Amino acid sequence: MKDKFYAYIQQLQNKITSKLEEIDGQAKFKEDKWTRAEGGGGHSRVIENGAVFEKGGVNISAVHGALPESMQNYFGVKDADFFACGLSLVIHPKNPMVPTVHANWRYFEMYDKHGKIVDQWFGGGQDLTPYYLFNEDAAHFHSVCKKACDAHNANFYPTYKKRCDEYFYNAHRNEGRGIGGLFFDYCKATDEMSMQNWFDFVTEVGDSFLEAYAPIVEKRKALAYTPEQRDWQEIRRGRYVEFNLVHDKGTLFGLKTNGRIESILMSLPSHVQWRYNYQPEIDSEEARLVEILQNPKDWV
Repeated sequence: MKDKFYAYIQQLQNKITSKLEEIDGQAKFKEDKWTRAEGGGGHSRVIENGAVFEKGGVNISAVHGALPESMQNYFGVKDADFFACGLSLVIHPKNPMVPTVHANWRYFEMYDKHGKIVDQWFGGGQDLTPYYLFNEDAAHFHSVCKKACDAHNANFYPTYKKRCDEYFYNAHRNEGRGIGGLFFDYCKATDEMSMQNWFDFVTEVGDSFLEAYAPIVEKRKALAYTPEQRDWQEIRRGRYVEFNLVHDKGTLFGLKTNGRIESILMSLPSHVQWRYNYQPEIDSEEARLVEILQNPKDWV
């Protein structure tokens, strides 16, 4: 399973970076191969200062070795080894009318001291963070997510949409990071779902990513915007940074397992602002976005 999934994310990385380069029309992804001293490594691909994409990364990794003590305590195990692989991406467009997007698809195995698999699971999801909210874009993104879920279980979309709203939530701000999508974790074998079934589901979601995001970028990338709208984008990016550094489990896992710092912090935007007690004007488009972030809604 681990070999099959790693082969899949390699292929998906190629597919996504090729399409995003085509959309940008100017910048190219630069690949950075790295190794982890304790075992494994990865391929980071980063795009910067493009015509459309200001900063973005589409990274894959496969790491293994002894599970660090902090993670053993978290999982309630002792003397365990692990293998983890996944693809993680974050794209920050230049135009504030184009939303930021994040996605991640991952697989994890844990072994006893004899090398026997004692636990394994899939996780992942994809979510959208707009700065100016176009309802039809939100509906499109969620419709594609729902279609991918419905092919496997009619309960998956409402369940994982709710988990996404709950997970990507800045509790210290009482608002969502964005307008959600899907979030699932610890997807383990059951009587109803084998690991192969989970593989089929996760790869279907992964394959749906470009269908969910690319049309939105194409539709909005040439729209005009003002300096004030650019300021709003950078202020909202500050909330994105806050979530990733304070709440995100993937960031914390990477830091606790001696992950590669440049790859872990790739998700942070190049230009960001924090203004003291900034409040959008009442009844403005900016205020409408905040209202939605504080009260998640159903888009499909």
